[in-house]
Amino acid sequence: MRDLAGPANAPTVVLLHGWTATADLNWYTCYEPLSKHYRVVAFDHRGHGTGLRPKTAFRLEDCADDVVAIADALGIDTFVPVGYSMGGTVAQLLWQRHRDRLDGLVLCATAPYFAGSRPERLSFVGLTGLATLARFTPGQARAWISEQVYLQRRTETWGPWAADQVAQHEWRMILEAGKAIGEFSSTDWIGDVDVPTSVVVTTADPVVPPRRQIKLWRWIPGAQVFRVHGGHDSVVSKRETFVPQLVRALHAVRADRTLHSR
Repeated sequence: MRDLAGPANAPTVVLLHGWTATADLNWYTCYEPLSKHYRVVAFDHRGHGTGLRPKTAFRLEDCADDVVAIADALGIDTFVPVGYSMGGTVAQLLWQRHRDRLDGLVLCATAPYFAGSRPERLSFVGLTGLATLARFTPGQARAWISEQVYLQRRTETWGPWAADQVAQHEWRMILEAGKAIGEFSSTDWIGDVDVPTSVVVTTADPVVPPRRQIKLWRWIPGAQVFRVHGGHDSVVSKRETFVPQLVRALHAVRADRTLHSR
């Protein structure tokens, strides 16, 4: 777990990474800039990197509860979750399940749902079978699945450090997480969000269509939008634009909360 103190009495932000990433892979460009203004906490979700390894199936709701458990352990009363992609679903669920713990929300490169079209739904359904296979096959077979599904493709462009990060994943849980993302939808309740919210939209994103990210912004009352012209990896590939926009998004949440607390 990362815990950067930030300035004295600074508000706390909890960084929630995306699917198949780790906290460090997702957020390493943001740690230092954010810690100039906030206490920054980050950790790996279940099955990802050094995250928890329960025998139960992966659930996004459990990931949301994990955030609160970590906040309790650190003596943090309230905080702003900053969710990226899958982390955005966890942040949304944090509002639904633990809204009294939130000072606001920042949602990046994410959406109120991920499987809209039939091909998208079928691709997520395919992960269900792979997850079942990974659960019941021996370690050698699981390693083969990991190689074929992810590592072989990714290490062609990623350096040794990044490859080492993803090699720590529990691939049964990674695949189950993909299934959970495909089943996620906040469309019935996202319009009830009542905390200051910023939405960071990646406008050239081929993974989470920008139109869905825009829906998320429009469906949350009073939410503010911050745009980054880049793809789904903008937090790294467009860091010179993304990081300042993320800082602005957090400042906007902080200012909105201060205004309403007067």
